[in-house]
Amino acid sequence: MSTIQDTAYPQLKKDLSARDLTAIYTPTADECAFAVGVSARRPTQALLLIQLKILQRLGYFEPVSTLPRAIIDHVCGSAQMRIPTVRELKAYDASGSRSLHLKKIRDFVGVRRFVEADWLWLDQIAREAAATKQELEDIINVLIEELVRQKYELPGFTQLVRVARAARNAVNSAIFKSIDGQLTPEQRQMLDDLVLQRRGLTLWDQLKREPKRPTVREVAKFLEHIRWLKSLGHGLPDTREMAVTKRHQMMLEARALDAKDIRAVKPLKRHTLAVLLIQSQLEKATDDVASIFIKIMHGIDNQAEERLRQYRLDHAEQTDRLIGQFREVLAAMQEGKSAKKRVESMERVLGDPEQWIIQCDEHAAFAGNNYLPFMLKPYSDKRALLYQCLEVLELQSSSQDDTLVRAIAWLREWRTARREHLDVAVLPNGIDLKRWLPDGWYRLVAVTSPEGESRIHRKYLELFVCMSIMKDLQSGDLYSAHSNDFDDYREHLVSWDEYGGELGRYCDITSLPKDGAGFVAQLKTEMSTLAKQVDDSFPENEFVRIGENGLVIQRLDRKQDPPELALLESRLKEDMPSVNILDLLTEAEQWLDLHRLFGPLSGFEAKIDDPRKRFITTLFCYGCNLGPTQTARSVQGLSRKQVAWLNLRHITEERLDKAIVRVINAFNTFALPKFWGTGKHVSADGTKWSIYEQNLLSEYHVRYGGYGGIGYYHVSDMYIALFSNFIPCGVHEAVYILDGLIKNESDVQPDTIHGDTQAQSAPVFGLSHLLGIRLMPRIRGIKQLVFYKPDRKAKYGHINSLFTESINWELIERHYPDMLRVAISIKAGRITPSMILRRLGVASRKNKLYFAFRELGRAIRTRFLLNYINDVELRRVIHQSTNKSEQFNDFAQWLHFANDGIIAENIRHEQRKVVKYNHLVANMVILHNVHTMSRTLKVLQEQGVPLSEELLNRLSPYRREHINRLGHYSLDLDRYQSAMAKDIKFAL
Repeated sequence: MSTIQDTAYPQLKKDLSARDLTAIYTPTADECAFAVGVSARRPTQALLLIQLKILQRLGYFEPVSTLPRAIIDHVCGSAQMRIPTVRELKAYDASGSRSLHLKKIRDFVGVRRFVEADWLWLDQIAREAAATKQELEDIINVLIEELVRQKYELPGFTQLVRVARAARNAVNSAIFKSIDGQLTPEQRQMLDDLVLQRRGLTLWDQLKREPKRPTVREVAKFLEHIRWLKSLGHGLPDTREMAVTKRHQMMLEARALDAKDIRAVKPLKRHTLAVLLIQSQLEKATDDVASIFIKIMHGIDNQAEERLRQYRLDHAEQTDRLIGQFREVLAAMQEGKSAKKRVESMERVLGDPEQWIIQCDEHAAFAGNNYLPFMLKPYSDKRALLYQCLEVLELQSSSQDDTLVRAIAWLREWRTARREHLDVAVLPNGIDLKRWLPDGWYRLVAVTSPEGESRIHRKYLELFVCMSIMKDLQSGDLYSAHSNDFDDYREHLVSWDEYGGELGRYCDITSLPKDGAGFVAQLKTEMSTLAKQVDDSFPENEFVRIGENGLVIQRLDRKQDPPELALLESRLKEDMPSVNILDLLTEAEQWLDLHRLFGPLSGFEAKIDDPRKRFITTLFCYGCNLGPTQTARSVQGLSRKQVAWLNLRHITEERLDKAIVRVINAFNTFALPKFWGTGKHVSADGTKWSIYEQNLLSEYHVRYGGYGGIGYYHVSDMYIALFSNFIPCGVHEAVYILDGLIKNESDVQPDTIHGDTQAQSAPVFGLSHLLGIRLMPRIRGIKQLVFYKPDRKAKYGHINSLFTESINWELIERHYPDMLRVAISIKAGRITPSMILRRLGVASRKNKLYFAFRELGRAIRTRFLLNYINDVELRRVIHQSTNKSEQFNDFAQWLHFANDGIIAENIRHEQRKVVKYNHLVANMVILHNVHTMSRTLKVLQEQGVPLSEELLNRLSPYRREHINRLGHYSLDLDRYQSAMAKDIKFAL
């Protein structure tokens, strides 16, 4: 059963501080006057005030005889009244006058009593919540929020549980009946056969197939798998009307069940889960095919560039020979005095001019960066595979320009043609190669026959179309049906009617003007004012100068550590007790009861023995990378299957995020982290995690070396990591930089984000500004960055040379509503920042939104750069924050110590879970370290060791010298719980 601790249902703290008592339970003069008005008897007035303060705090009444004595003593003491005895309190609870008093208190506070007639209304609220939520705790929290908003006295907790459970069962049953009712008898039989028929594995297990490394053979097999998925999904009910969260939760449940378990599920639910799994796997598989297509084309592009570099190395001697020959021709021209003599001299030097012309033509073909001819050979090798991908992808244009879609249809029509060159007349109507193709491509595609007729080089045109598909898929100009990552993002945006309804409230929250003209005027004024300030103070800025090669920023000197810091660090090392990593996780879990967050995916009550022990062991297994087999050897009493089972059936990325939030909130109750930061700054940085090559996510990372993916973390300036993600190596990390702040649900809510050099992307700057987020990345190569002048007519005395271009304010003003619509959609949870930034990361002439965000980003980035060169402390804060991210990356990987740090999972959602597990382990260790450091520092202070703010600022919770990672582990759930349990539970 869901416990009251897992919800927002108000409870009284068992241990109240004097500050809490004064702030919460001190009666006001009006409240004392109300008590006097109800009764002339002083004892009754005291009882009235006690119940009044309890109602204000909890939203419901509690028997006064069960209340903590500290509250009763404080209320009576504040009102200068006699404190009732226990006997008097019990007698009052049993008296008839209490009901009358409660009614008067409700009227005074303005709270309505919840009566029988209100249950129908509450049931409707519960059903609406259950339509989008599966966890009972989430539904109960919605009920509590609505009851408080409507000013109702809260019913009993068990009553809310019953309402939430009944609503969830009713909503789920309606979904099951609706989907099953749309199935034909043949479709029901097909779905039942999935869990019965076998092709080695059952067809149910075949549904969950993941693509391996995209070799030609593997991709061909995977494309065949997608065709099978499409045959299964043809004609199945459309489930897109379901709430995204509900659909996702049921999909996770279906994916976690094996064939034996799904056979035991009732037919209505089994058919629904099967439909959702088929559709989800088809969406994911379509995304995979689009990703494979893009990777293949990127590979062809990179291979051609490499071949051009190799060609230049191999033909350097030929180039030298051509230049030498050209010099001899020039010298021969100077020998003769007459034209005839000069011609004779040149003929003598050249010999056979035809050979020299051939070599010059060959060199000219690859002059500059013209590597396009080198793409033809690798394209021919992958051509059949690319066509198979296009057969699976149902590509459509997201704009009115459908030239590329018609070109794709033409490709399919002429796929089997044998001729290398085709007549121009075979092109579809409306495709003008001269206007459509860039000059470099046009010279390769448009050729002239020996007879002087215009022809098309078929393979080069195919190659250009495939390169265009790759770019347009990335920019969103093309989208694929049955896809998720490559669908039409416009369908996820709020409607224009919703936009109009939300605009005023959103602009009030973010302090943005509602119209484009007002926005441009405000931003232009801010930039002009700032530029003048920076220009005026530039001569006194000793850290920045403009040299011959551009802007030069002097490196900041590192602040010297206080001389007492070494002694303090030494004492901390000596006094902090050694702890086994498993014991540390056990203590932290017992403080926070994290295992309660990980019930069955179905949402029903857990039926496993010793869930705490099972969760801690699973956390240790995946967070420290031991794997189920090694964990079963190291931790006595559990088998490999038991460890892996909980991970598969109970644990999801979303639940791990909830556990991480609970750890962050507990960490935030301590005083020590406040010396390290304000919590308003966060830095984002990635680090490579090694994974095996046999999966789609694995790529070779040039910067880090080796195959793997990127663990991308958002780390608070207080050292705790707020959010984590696992992304492919090939993507631009800045695409995901804003996701961490939007998805962060902890008590630590930063408004400023720092990143590395990749975060300098102009669209990211633009979107972050509209979301109310200040983006302040670390700057490298500032000489290469362009400063944009707010007003092209403005002149500056000292920094004028920095500005090389000006802002197109008209473009920003015209598309301001479109950009705000995107920002409002993100805040509403319709799309994520990364979803839109993937589309804005590739320049596209058809995507006007890209140009608008890029122009806005240029303005915001210029404003930041001006502050960056003018404010020494800003540069220091950015440097310190990004250093904390790098330190966390190292600390997290130190805890991921087993199996050489390689993630053994080949399934992508399991890889992402491993990164979340490790993030949770790292945060739990940080929490434990902060608790231990706080207690140790208190003891040191009592012993006379001076602890200044400067000293405490230099400490870090990334301490590892006292942690034993290796050895034999004994999981002791009866281990003595330190005072931390008391500290955290009462703080929460």
